[in-house]
Amino acid sequence: MLTDNNKIFHRKKILTVFLICAGVFVLLFVRLLYLCVWQADYYAGRATQLHERERSIKAARGRILDRNGEVLADNKTVCTVSVIHNQIEDPEEVIRVLARELDLTEEYVQKRVEKYSSMERVKSNVEKTTGDRIREYDLAGVKVDEDYKRYYPYGHLASKVLGFTGGDNQGIIGLEVVYDEVLKGEAGMILTVTDAKGIEVEAAGERRIEPVPGHDLVTSLDMNIQTYATQLASQAMAAKEADSVSILVMRPDTGEILAMVNVPEFDLNDPFQLPEGTPETLGEEQKQNLLNGIWRNGCINDTYEPGSTFKIITAAAGLEAGVVTPDSSFSCPGLIMVDDRRIHCHKRAGHGAQDFVHATMNSCNPVFITVGLRLGVDSYYHYFEQFGLKQKTGIDLPGEAGTIMHKKENMGNVELATVAFGQSFQITPIQLITTVSSIINGGRRITPHFGVRVLDGEGHVEEELEYPVTEGIVSGETSQTLRGILEKVVSEGSGKNGAVAGFHIGGKTAASQTLPRGSGRYIASFIGFAPAEDPQVIALAIVNNPQGVYYGGQVAAPIIRQLFENIIPYLGIKEYNGDE
Repeated sequence: MLTDNNKIFHRKKILTVFLICAGVFVLLFVRLLYLCVWQADYYAGRATQLHERERSIKAARGRILDRNGEVLADNKTVCTVSVIHNQIEDPEEVIRVLARELDLTEEYVQKRVEKYSSMERVKSNVEKTTGDRIREYDLAGVKVDEDYKRYYPYGHLASKVLGFTGGDNQGIIGLEVVYDEVLKGEAGMILTVTDAKGIEVEAAGERRIEPVPGHDLVTSLDMNIQTYATQLASQAMAAKEADSVSILVMRPDTGEILAMVNVPEFDLNDPFQLPEGTPETLGEEQKQNLLNGIWRNGCINDTYEPGSTFKIITAAAGLEAGVVTPDSSFSCPGLIMVDDRRIHCHKRAGHGAQDFVHATMNSCNPVFITVGLRLGVDSYYHYFEQFGLKQKTGIDLPGEAGTIMHKKENMGNVELATVAFGQSFQITPIQLITTVSSIINGGRRITPHFGVRVLDGEGHVEEELEYPVTEGIVSGETSQTLRGILEKVVSEGSGKNGAVAGFHIGGKTAASQTLPRGSGRYIASFIGFAPAEDPQVIALAIVNNPQGVYYGGQVAAPIIRQLFENIIPYLGIKEYNGDE
């Protein structure tokens, strides 16, 4: 039998439980009221999203322009064709039509039609005319969305500089990949309301989130110069039956690259096309390796022994250190002994007595070996680093190779001697032209580049691109002296074939052997600049494995002469070398 105290205790327990339940009910009611009233719009939107199908809309990629506003990379309207399994009413007709219009096998299309997914892409980058025809069939479950494909108006021109994009419009090589963040834009979206079965609700219509186009990139390339340089390179390659020909044209004061040619080039609008005659038995890895070779930019990705063009660097170091002057006297008997190594001059009979100016004009190996030995390993290595040769140039293209040089501790007199006239180490063409530019422009180490400015959708300047400059790698006096010496090389010395009537041209020739020694393969090259007193343009021509004559003065110098004869007036350089 319960006592009064027990009864009171039980009543309190019941009341406590009741109050707790009531409190929980009130909290739940308040929460429900909050969700239904104050958060109604938010959750209505979330509910809609659960039944919305997303279809991406590609953003128009920003254009790539040359320095004059000429379009080098543009966009072409194409279509993406997709199927929605749950909405297809006549699968056989869909398969038949899409296979015929898209040039696909019916088996391929059938797999996508029968796949249970919210949306299955059948083919992208479909020509707009084809996409329009498919729309006219009005096939249930077939979607044709417009997007963009990269288009290159000049085809092969500057292919290894511009690069190309993949199916997703993302940059793969060249400027397209380096400036991908600038160019790519932001994708949009088509949102379609569907029911629980994934079938679109026609009455609900579509909701679009418009894409944001990418920014335009203005480059330093001049397509007139690029076109002409490409013609010269192609002619030289054919005439000399060479493996390849490269031409670089740059402003030595700023580092802006006006042209970069690597023939043979490839078709930017069909970059995966294999050369005619490629065996069908090649595996996928072999095919990819072949394509990688086709896409390779020799001006920045490959190193070579520069040969006598590198004597410009040795001369600059010697003049800067004071171990040689223009009037320094030398004697060339046709060879020089370095430790136990006999190193010949290219003129076996020797050049006899000569000063340093004439030694440079004659491209005399023993003299430059002597200058290198006077400097010594420590000093030479110091200038090698001071000139920036141990570092990459920082050019705005992917895959730049670095200099291959002896370690200082492994560098003896013989190694120093061969380096002094451009052998036993390797650099890239872009490194050579950058270093020479920096020496002849008064001593400012510039950064070679293509990107100049970024434009917004209205054509307004979004950003002016800037690049590092290192001052004082040589003195102004050394720079001036060397320009005068190199002008003599062209006007009276081994570079005569690079002379242009009416203009002062400076330059240096080279013929270097490729590895392994004794292969009979050579590289002929010439680097020239104008005007000699105040360089405004510099150019480098490299002919890889020319047949027959392989001397730079006979093979490469005429290329630069023809180039300068046309582009010097075009650039507005008006210096005249004679009496008017």
